[in-house]
Order: sequence, then C-alpha cells, then structure tokens
Amino acid sequence: MFEGLPVRGMLVRLTGAWTDILTRREQSGGYPAAVQELLGEMTAAATLMQANIKFNGALIMQIMGDGPVKLAVAEVQPDLSLRATATVLGEVAGDAPLSHMVNVNNQGRCAITLDPKDRQPGQQPYQGVVPLFGDRHEKLEKLSEVIEHYMLQSEQLDTRLVLAANDKVAAGLLIQRLPLQGEANLAGAGAVAKDEDQIGLNEDYNRIAILAASLKREELLELDAETILRRLFWEEDVRRFEPLVGDEGPRFACTCSRERVGNMLRSLGREEIESIIAEQGQVEVGCDFCGAMYRFDPIEAAQVFLQPAIQPPAPDGMH
Repeated sequence: MFEGLPVRGMLVRLTGAWTDILTRREQSGGYPAAVQELLGEMTAAATLMQANIKFNGALIMQIMGDGPVKLAVAEVQPDLSLRATATVLGEVAGDAPLSHMVNVNNQGRCAITLDPKDRQPGQQPYQGVVPLFGDRHEKLEKLSEVIEHYMLQSEQLDTRLVLAANDKVAAGLLIQRLPLQGEANLAGAGAVAKDEDQIGLNEDYNRIAILAASLKREELLELDAETILRRLFWEEDVRRFEPLVGDEGPRFACTCSRERVGNMLRSLGREEIESIIAEQGQVEVGCDFCGAMYRFDPIEAAQVFLQPAIQPPAPDGMH
C-alpha cells in the first residue's frame, strides 16, 4: 500500500511453480521460446488478478487466436494453486510478437472467466472478453496492455501492469488506483461517477504508474522483491505486507487423475474406445496441463465400463 494515497500494488515472482509447469511439458517437447514467455506472463498476470480480487473460485485467463497458438490458458485457484497450458499448431519464431502468435488477422481475444466454487445449478460463470487490439484497432504486442484494457473496462480503474517470463521465472508487478472509499461510498451513484471521472487524472497514481513502467524486463526477472520496490519507490511511503510463500503462496497443482480420465473414456462410449484399441492396441490420454500420460490396455479399458463414475468429468485440457 502507498500510505495516504489511493494506490496499491502487488508483486509476484513464480519460480518453482513456473518451472514445474515447464518441466512437465518437456515430456511432449516443450514450448517455443516466444510461447513460453507468453504463457509465463499469463500465469503471473492471472495470479496477480486472483490475489487482487480474492475471488472464491477459479480465475481462468484464456487467449484464443488465429495464429499458430490456438489457445493459451492459465488457471489460478483461490488458494493460489495454479496450472497453465498452450496449444501450438505450426511454427513459432523464437522472437515472435503477440500478434504473430495469436492475432494475425486481428481476430484474437482474451477472456477472463470467474468460476465460483459454490456455483448454483444453472448459474453460469462470469466471463469478460476483450480483443487483442487497442482503441484505434491497432494490434497490441504486449499482454500487459491487453489486461490493462480489460481492467479499465471491467473495473473502471486505472491499472499499470509489468510482466516478464523466461525459462526460470514468471513475474509481474501490478499498480492500481483505488476507488473512492469510506464516506464517499455513501454518496452512491454520484461517488461512482466521480470515481470514473478520475480515470487517467489522479496525479498520485500517474506518478507511481510511471515509476512502475520504468521497471525493465531483466530487473523484474532477476531482482528480488525488496530490491525492486526500493529502486522504484524509494521516495514513496510504502507499507509492505508479508509475502505469501510455500503452502500459502502460488504453487503448481493439477486436478487431473486416472479416475477423471476413466470417466472421460466412459463418456465417449464403449464403441469409440473399442475402435481405438483395435487400431492402437491401447488407449492413451495426455493431460495438457501437467503432461501426465494415462494408458489403458484392453482389460483396463473394459473395466472402465464396469465401474460407476466416482469423479466429475475430466477437465478441459485432456486429449
């Protein structure tokens, strides 16, 4: 928190959680460098957003496009456990910009889905979708700009986001202007309108956002949180909170299991599974999120249809 100012910040550095995702993906060949960077930035951004809104459910960030990266997904649970995956069809240059990967013809989209844990029957998750272009239909080449656009639309609050990722670290810094608080909220719609009028105009936020934007990619990846905050905001009165680490902090976790895969096979039907076995000798299913492979020989596949379903259907990301 910036003491006495309507501004707050959040910093995330994913190390083990991020390398867990990459190590598991190496079983199927890994990601091209540019895709790895995009997915890392998405994972850091989704973690910042989940921690920022403290939502009791999954926050799922998806980028869908018309380039070689057909889909990239980062999912963060309320306890900050996370997973991420990308589907790549075709060649991706090592230095490919965002538009070349997912927005060749300006048809790419970024979707943020909030799926509550206690969702009622028939209740749909909340989803917001923004294009991968700016107000003048210019292609955006930074994921941070796409998400800033989303935050401005969804929350009507100024947001500055700095993201970076490589093969060891995925990191992000979020600075956000706080809405009017306390007595001002009692003014109802008038206060909301006044708050929206502040977009882009609050001098304290603008000053801190400019400082945040000066953070270089290498600094965000290589420096610890203490050093980053001291370098950027040494003239500001910053109140720091204890970092969330270990079991309370971001960590890789995947919800796939052999039981869930068995349920997915059951949903495909006995005839479909038997045709796969006739052709391949077994059924093999991989989890796109963690790289785990599940193999069912003819006997194991037959047993699937003798057992009652004991788990929810397999999540998206199985193939």
